[in-house]
Amino acid sequence: MALRPSTRAWAVWAVGLAAYIIAVLHRTSLGVAGLDAQHRFGIGAGALASFAVLQLLVYAGLQVPVGLLLDRFGSLRLVVTGGVLMAAGQALMATTDHVGGAVAARILVGAGDAMTFISVLRLVPQWFPAKRVPVLTQLTGLVGQAGQVLSAVPLAVLLAGPGWSTAFLSTAGAGLFVAVAAFAALRDTPERRINSGASVTMRQLRTDLGDAWRHPGTRLGLWTHFTTQFTGTVFALMWGFPFLIAGQGLPQETASSLLTLFVLVGMAAGPLIGILVQRHPLRRSWLVLGVVGANAAGWGLVLAWPGHAPLPVLVVLIVALGLGGPGSMIGFDYARTFNPPNRLGTATGVVNVGGFVASLLSIELIGLILDARTGGGTTYDINDFKVAMSVQYIFIAAGLVGILRTRRLARQRMAEEGIVVRPLREVWAQRRGLAPPRTVKAKTRT
Repeated sequence: MALRPSTRAWAVWAVGLAAYIIAVLHRTSLGVAGLDAQHRFGIGAGALASFAVLQLLVYAGLQVPVGLLLDRFGSLRLVVTGGVLMAAGQALMATTDHVGGAVAARILVGAGDAMTFISVLRLVPQWFPAKRVPVLTQLTGLVGQAGQVLSAVPLAVLLAGPGWSTAFLSTAGAGLFVAVAAFAALRDTPERRINSGASVTMRQLRTDLGDAWRHPGTRLGLWTHFTTQFTGTVFALMWGFPFLIAGQGLPQETASSLLTLFVLVGMAAGPLIGILVQRHPLRRSWLVLGVVGANAAGWGLVLAWPGHAPLPVLVVLIVALGLGGPGSMIGFDYARTFNPPNRLGTATGVVNVGGFVASLLSIELIGLILDARTGGGTTYDINDFKVAMSVQYIFIAAGLVGILRTRRLARQRMAEEGIVVRPLREVWAQRRGLAPPRTVKAKTRT
């Protein structure tokens, strides 16, 4: 019996979402296993950070090529290929006890991860009406973060119990299972299981990439993703567990609970932000700036606190960081609304580079600072982490400059198309009856 189209759409989305959940588990597994990895491979904080940096470098470097491949070959083939690559990387991590093997494993994980998220995002506008896309895009990104719960709780339990090999072989098995499920159940479009785009010449590739990059709306999406996403990724992917355990002196169970709270906050905030984006598409940047402000304030409170921060203060930080994931999804909404469908994969890849470039640079700098303060040792105190974590403000400042500049350019382009974004002070004055209404061309940006 054939599934009704609406039922099939939800089924396809659910399978794609499962693939992304497992990708996030693979991505964040090293963060939970960081202290174990230092002992297994006999390395310091800088070398450990280089594992994650290399993984993110591969991820970020492949975003644009994967976006081009996505426009050409569709979601199904990329999701399955990515799942197999990540499973292979985790199997290698489970069995190697050499640094070279661990490096190769993280390269495979980064490459497979790069293929997954934007491929799953591409399914949403193919299967659902446009009015549902902003909320479902948020849900895709945020429910996918359940993979962090899998790494923070079950994976941590396996590491503490059966040990390293069992933990990573289990994640490899889960990844392979989901790849097989994706091969069996995914469809690129309602009309075709595999939907290949037209063959693209190198000239066309350069044209699509250049057009996507030149549009200030795409760059606004990149800077949005850069600034909102990186600090949460740094926390979840690499330094959150060490910061909470070795820096703040929390037991592992409490640290796992805080990482779980981080995910739950994102899941709760995501639909609300998606609805606000849907209802107020011309005010998306204010949501972005609010998220950035919350992240900066949360870190400022913890870093300024004398000595170890009390648990309620750490909860405030976790809640602030949990908003970063939903905020970063607004960057993909910019890509969708400022680019035609034929280059959506390319534009999405460009946007997705932002946060991961900021993340890899932050992770490496934090590791280098910790090494410099401890002489390459593995014993840290809270002051070491406070100095190291402060480097994130450099990237927050750079991102804010990028957001404000590209927002101005994007609004200029919109004004040329007849879409005028009125200043908030003017809107508020009109609502209070202090200013006459302004007449603009009846055109909106969705």
